[in-house]
Amino acid sequence: MKKVLGLDSLKPESLNGKKVFVRVDFNVPVEEGKISDITRLKASLPTIKYLEKNKAIIILASHFGRPKGKPNPEYSLKIVAEELERILGKKVLFIPDCIGEKAKSAINGLEAGSICLLENVRFYAEEEKNDPDFSKKLADLADIYVNDAFGSAHRAHASTAGITQYLKTAVAGFLMEKEVKELSSVLHSPERPFTSIIGGSKISSKLEILNSLIEKSDVVLIGGGMAYTLIKAQGGKIGKSICENDKLSMALEIIEKAKRLGTALVLPDDNLCIEDFDNKNEEPQAFLTGQIPDSMSGCDIGPITCDNFEVYIGQSKTVLWNGPVGIFEDHRFACGSRVVAKALVKLQAQGGKTIIGGGDSASAINAFGFTEKDFGHISTGGGASLEFLEGKTLPGIAALNHG
Repeated sequence: MKKVLGLDSLKPESLNGKKVFVRVDFNVPVEEGKISDITRLKASLPTIKYLEKNKAIIILASHFGRPKGKPNPEYSLKIVAEELERILGKKVLFIPDCIGEKAKSAINGLEAGSICLLENVRFYAEEEKNDPDFSKKLADLADIYVNDAFGSAHRAHASTAGITQYLKTAVAGFLMEKEVKELSSVLHSPERPFTSIIGGSKISSKLEILNSLIEKSDVVLIGGGMAYTLIKAQGGKIGKSICENDKLSMALEIIEKAKRLGTALVLPDDNLCIEDFDNKNEEPQAFLTGQIPDSMSGCDIGPITCDNFEVYIGQSKTVLWNGPVGIFEDHRFACGSRVVAKALVKLQAQGGKTIIGGGDSASAINAFGFTEKDFGHISTGGGASLEFLEGKTLPGIAALNHG
């Protein structure tokens, strides 16, 4: 596939006075009426500032939450416009619709270099249906399309794909370009040894990425709840640990595939377990893998595994991490994921390449107090990162101009 064209493929003077529709991912977490994490807003700043510098009229558009195709004040982007205005130190006009004459009139009244944010595109059911008429109404607001919402690139929606049918120029923003470049390097030309760390609760949700990464990695470290399905498939005792019993044969196929390809598939050697997760006073106990008592549940990798994972990471040149290796939200079971994060920070400082595959892994490193500067790349896409790493073509990327 040809390389996706980025914003910098356009001549700066071609942006002057042009209305540029920028699809961003402003689906930020909100707690008690306040935005609790501005990571996604900051990620869009390079694209916004570049367009501002080159005197474009910037039309930002995003989804926010799940309003189910109709207006809902709980999911209004007004709160985001106010926060973005604070971050930029510049007026951001909030437009209380995303299509129609009122939106068009408000945009037409803006001067070059101005910024506006449209109301939630998912206030219309046509957005998620990728409706052609709705796509055209979005396109009617602008001259140029820029997609900087990698986190939504796996969705064939009106604002991520359909709109490009009606705008000749459709390019990637700087964040989208960076995501494609960094994740592509892992898929196609990682510096070796290349280690993948895969966590999360269910093997079914990570099956395709596991199959993809087993083919491309030298080592695959497995943690999280999904490990117990693999352990049980080999006859190990897992007590009350989470397990997808209908996926045991699939688990064996994964193990056999790794053996066949010569990829080291590394399961935990020990596990931190507990009898009653809801009893916050109960202290976890460590048990060797395959020997968890019937009354106990595994909730994190144990101290032996932490040491082993550290060694594997330290011997690598490239490491991709997707999914926590324990229930890190509970401090009793955050140790494994914290050890992984620290080992990655150390590897990055020593000249290795580290990539965090978005979603819960990114949440974990934020919770541990690390920043994006500590790692090579932190993906802003959860599901999008997964699908990209599985080798799938993402609709939001396929819809852009390629050169």
